[in-house]
Formats: sequence, structure tokens, C-alpha cells
Amino acid sequence: MLRWARAWRLPCRGLDPSSPSFSRVPVAPSSSQGGTEPRPVPLSYRLLDGEATRPPLVFLHGLFGCKNNFNSIAKALAQQTGRRVLTVDARNHGDSPHSPDMSYEAMSQDLQDLLPQLGLVPCVLIGHSMGGRTAMLLALQRPELVERLIAVDISPVESPSSLNFPNYIAAIRAIDIPDEASLSSARKLVGEKLSCVIQSISMRQFLLTNLVEVDGRFTWRVNLDALAQHLDKILNFPPRPETYSGPALFLLGGNSQFVLPSHHPEIRRLFPRAQMQTVPNASHWVHSDCPQDFMAAIRDFLA
Repeated sequence: MLRWARAWRLPCRGLDPSSPSFSRVPVAPSSSQGGTEPRPVPLSYRLLDGEATRPPLVFLHGLFGCKNNFNSIAKALAQQTGRRVLTVDARNHGDSPHSPDMSYEAMSQDLQDLLPQLGLVPCVLIGHSMGGRTAMLLALQRPELVERLIAVDISPVESPSSLNFPNYIAAIRAIDIPDEASLSSARKLVGEKLSCVIQSISMRQFLLTNLVEVDGRFTWRVNLDALAQHLDKILNFPPRPETYSGPALFLLGGNSQFVLPSHHPEIRRLFPRAQMQTVPNASHWVHSDCPQDFMAAIRDFLA
């Protein structure tokens, strides 16, 4: 049985849980000041039921993504493994609230708040790209919450990438969409304008899933201002002195350059039990390009 809840735990004026998914974008207060730990925001999630005696699977999406990216995989793995499976929208993404703080520390704190409340610890934490770095940080900060870790095509080392996210954000913010346009025509218009900056059709289609209509106006589900302000932080990993001694799998795309051999020493320093596995013919989006190989790798790692 599929269970879904928004899990809003902060007051969001005008938000009606019975209204359509994107009737209003909640905005969370700023994080605590004075150098204290980040204030968590109430993340939106979907939870698939399973055996409560086994560590659940928790999926964390990447930049510009949302929990829907793992819908079919979550359902399949819930059936194949019998475990509970949670998919989560990161802050400033999907149905989760917008916040001016977009640091990995803040995203880790959100999960430190959510997972125990749902009774989902310790868990198998599976994160792609930005979500992979959030998963790494959570495992380092709170290893008792993470039974094992899977980082998908990302490392704790800054890597060169063909994805020019600063240009993507600038191009999106520069587009003016007429209010009278339909959603389909608005997405077509934005897609055409982005084609000058983003050659990949699949990348443009992926970004366009964030364009929604709210109260008769077009808006972006992702918080573009927060992403632009914190992009340098997102594209790097905060230095950490700790290590995570649990099992860890770094699942890489064979056609991707996000994780290089030069990253392996730092991976093994932070995660001494790390295994490296490559999925042939997969790009950075391993789970999308090769879903069967992706799920097989997860099942083998759980065995």
C-alpha cells in the first residue's frame, strides 16, 4: 500500500492539504542565527509500506530533481525486497518548503529531524548527486541513523562536470512567460529558449518538470534564488574530520566523469569500507539510464 504525506510541521498560511499539489509554495523561516545548527524544514515525502523489522530504503534526489524521480524504482524495490521505501523532496525542491538556506548541513538536519519521527532509523540511505552528498554528510554526522550508504555517481570531492548549472539557472531566471499561456505552451516556450544554452533534450525536459502553474501564474518548484546563492556550496562537499565505518557503495555511471580515480583516496578516507561499482553505458543519471542494473546493484549490496 502506498502512503503519502506532506508532513508540514511549520505553519504555512493558506496551505490546504486537500488542494492540488502545487496550490501554494510554502516558505520556511530562516535558519537559526548565531552559529547554531540549521533549523530543519518539514520535508514532503512518500512512504511505501513493508517489513518494519528490516532497515528501510531512503532515496534522496539530485539538484533540480524531486521524489518523483524514483517512483517506479521505489515501487519495484518495495515489492522485490519487502522493505519500506521512502522518497523525499529536499528543501527548495518538489513539494517541500522554500528556505534561504541550501547548505548540505541544512539538508542533513532536515533528515535528522524527519527519519526518527517516521521510525525509519537506521536506514539504507541512497542518494544521487546532490542527494548523495547529503547522504554522505548524514552518515558522517549521525552514523547511528544509517545502516549502510549508497552514493550514486557522486563523491566528496569537487569534480569537473559538463553540466553548467550556473548558466542553467541564469537562463531559467531570464525567461518571461506570458500569464495567458497554457502550461503545455509555456513549457514549449521555455524549452525553445533553453535550447540555446542546454543542447541536451533530456536535460531540458528534466528541468521543465519544475515549471508549474500556481494560482494562475507560472512558477518554478525549485527555489532558484536559493540555488543560485548557494550553488558553490552544492557543487562542493563540506570538509569533515569524521569517518563512517558502515558499509558504503559508490555506484558510478560508466559514461560519467563525476567521480574520477583521483577521488578514491578521499572516498576511502571518509568511508573505509567503500566499494566502487560501475554501471556500463550509464550517464550521471544511472537510475534513469539503466534502472534494472541500478536496482540489481542495490539488491546485491543489501544481500
